[in-house]
Amino acid sequence: MNRVLILVNLTGLIIGISYGLHGPILPLFAKNVIGATYSELGLIGLTNFVPYMFIPLFVGILLDRINNGYLLAIGAAINSASIYLLSIAQSVPEIMGYRIMTGVAHAFFWPPCQAIIANESSEKNRVRNISWFTMFFVIGFMIGPLLGTVILEGLDVTYRIMFQITAFILAAAIISALLISRKKINVHQDRISLSAIKEMKKFPEVIILLIFCTSSFGIILTIFPAFLDDNGMSATNILLLYFVFGISRVVSLALAGKFAKRTSQTLIAATMSVSAGLAIAIVADSIISFGIALILMGFGFSIFFPLTLEIILSRTKKQITGKIIGAYETVFGIGWALGPTIGGPITQTFGDETPYLVFCVIGVGVTLLAIISKKNLEPQKIQN
Repeated sequence: MNRVLILVNLTGLIIGISYGLHGPILPLFAKNVIGATYSELGLIGLTNFVPYMFIPLFVGILLDRINNGYLLAIGAAINSASIYLLSIAQSVPEIMGYRIMTGVAHAFFWPPCQAIIANESSEKNRVRNISWFTMFFVIGFMIGPLLGTVILEGLDVTYRIMFQITAFILAAAIISALLISRKKINVHQDRISLSAIKEMKKFPEVIILLIFCTSSFGIILTIFPAFLDDNGMSATNILLLYFVFGISRVVSLALAGKFAKRTSQTLIAATMSVSAGLAIAIVADSIISFGIALILMGFGFSIFFPLTLEIILSRTKKQITGKIIGAYETVFGIGWALGPTIGGPITQTFGDETPYLVFCVIGVGVTLLAIISKKNLEPQKIQN
């Protein structure tokens, strides 16, 4: 593994730790300290993900024109500031405003990392390298809740202090991003266009699977911690559950290279796993049963990313890698925004378990679609 890939993985690890440290706590902070309802939790999640529906498209265009390390440093700086500002938030609208900043920052983090890895990899090791980067991010996301448990229990700090600590940890990613920028990266000075959107239209089955996966994931990130709180889980238990969630994700990503040999079968298994996890979450009544649900969903959510990206990159010219990654991440943003948008209001109206039931049923339908469309869920060699 070369120096650039090591630095990208280090950046992913640092940002993952910061996300794991504050992510599961934010819904609890909003609900118990600010007094947010489930509908407002959904709106907070929506504002976080709405920028990711649009910004990656433009970041994707910049990826082929500007040093990717600079874009990554910008994202880390905005992200650090947005999380620090959460520590002074006094209302739901303030939290929503700061989460918009986080969404913009994430668009300057994930696509540049993907583009750097794609440019530093061959077709043979691209899935492995992207999986390893995601794995380092998830390891950080797994360490974060454990670190948060130690801080909350051992140091007896408030949620607001937790956000400040997180912001300073995240700021360290600016350094690694600037080190990445020292490597000269070839850029393509072609005309600016949104042609990558047309390219994404060639993958309707992949888009449907991604939107289901990311919508479900959005609910688990933004609403599920509050659901756990209402079902008797303490803040410490919730952080431990997300640690288990992280273990599941790390294991699946570590094996992604082997899973890539049977891409369509793995994606079918992933949709089934997410649906099963959602079903168990509906009836779960203990930390063990909630843990099983998150383990199943962790596998499904994580394995989707490298395999679906490889399907798209394998059928795309390398000259537009940055643009197609931006369009791909925009699909992620649409799913992440849909999840909280749907989940929050139906939870408030129909009950705590409703969003998990709805998405479980949708998951069954998506699984059937994946089975029917197996041939379109395999990567192909680039045709010159």
